[in-house]
Amino acid sequence: MHQQRAPALLTFLLCLLCLAFARPATAAATGIAVPIGGALKPDNHAVWSRLVELAGGRGARYVVLATASEDPAKSAATIVSALNAHGARAEALVVPVRAQDGTAPATNDPILLAKVAASRGVYFSGGAQARIVDTLIETDGSPTPMLAAIRSLFARGGVVAGSSAGAAVMSSTMFRDPPDNLTILQEGLKAGHDMGRGLGFVGDRLFVDQHFIRRGRLGRMLPLMQQAGYRLGLGVEENSAAVVRGNEVEIIGARGALFADLSDAAHDAAAGAFNIRAARISLLETGDRIDLATRRITPAGWKLAGKKLDPHAPGYQPYFTSDRFYADVLGEGEIAGLMTHLIDGRQQALRGLAFRPPAAERAIGGLAFEFRFYKGPDSVGYFLSRRGEDAYTVLNILLDVKPVQLADPLYRELAPGTKGGTGAN
Repeated sequence: MHQQRAPALLTFLLCLLCLAFARPATAAATGIAVPIGGALKPDNHAVWSRLVELAGGRGARYVVLATASEDPAKSAATIVSALNAHGARAEALVVPVRAQDGTAPATNDPILLAKVAASRGVYFSGGAQARIVDTLIETDGSPTPMLAAIRSLFARGGVVAGSSAGAAVMSSTMFRDPPDNLTILQEGLKAGHDMGRGLGFVGDRLFVDQHFIRRGRLGRMLPLMQQAGYRLGLGVEENSAAVVRGNEVEIIGARGALFADLSDAAHDAAAGAFNIRAARISLLETGDRIDLATRRITPAGWKLAGKKLDPHAPGYQPYFTSDRFYADVLGEGEIAGLMTHLIDGRQQALRGLAFRPPAAERAIGGLAFEFRFYKGPDSVGYFLSRRGEDAYTVLNILLDVKPVQLADPLYRELAPGTKGGTGAN
């Protein structure tokens, strides 16, 4: 009889323990959240070793949840291997997505809950972030025992990390199944479908997105921040991560992040389409730090040893002298290149377009958006050539986004014999 009652008693006690530490998804951060921008390479020693260090060093116990993945076993095995190769003691937890009947048995499994309780770190894989949230939060909105256990680990100072989809769930609000950047700019976001509730490990004030610079996702982050009331947003690039401890953020890894501060931004609600004025955008790289309370950014110490790029300093000589216009401003990596060209160039402002040709936009009349990046009174940059690559930190560039109407046709063929496009057809 005692043997029959033991599992049930263990489950009951574990649930009481987890619920005792349970916090709402928007609670203040007490542990360490590490959103990773996706495409994290196995040889990225800076990120993997830091994850182990943050969880206590060699031998740190991690559990890996690959619920978001299309192939959970393969995804979890890859992550476990990388963590263990850098000194962790990691293992995969099999937590299948919630069944069609609304049940998620693994989230109440006493053996799995005990493994979470004994760990110092949790790692969420990439895939579809809605699978994570919909599995770990009950249909009535309450946390499952599994989520309560993870929050308990976090409350004790543990690490909650995640790559791609695993990074998306770190905010209290996240993208669920959004359309492309331009469609979001044109049509906004539908609550519950395009955007919804996240798990909130980075706290209330910070919104986090991933695969950011490569995929031009500033075009989708700004509308969500405006719609959901966020003032601070962090877009983490691929093969990079952010270490978030309360109000302190440190960028680590290979590629960096983009930080958006809308504290002083404004928009015209009567404009009929998304718009914003004076958004403050900063391009960050490894070692750079943010204080979310003061919104102050401190470049990495090694970068301070390089060249300071202050366009307001007497005798400043910019490196770039050619003028540029960006026909696809949300294209792959374009914004990072634009910001470095602006801070180290002679132009005071750089413009670009986000659009599709009018023929493809008949239904919405060729609605496009002009992005105007410009130097403000405190715009400054830092440059250093390191390991054969140019490393830039660019702080406090201002951005206006306004809706524009494209011409139809957007262009026409130049007539034979016409010079400079000024002749008649």
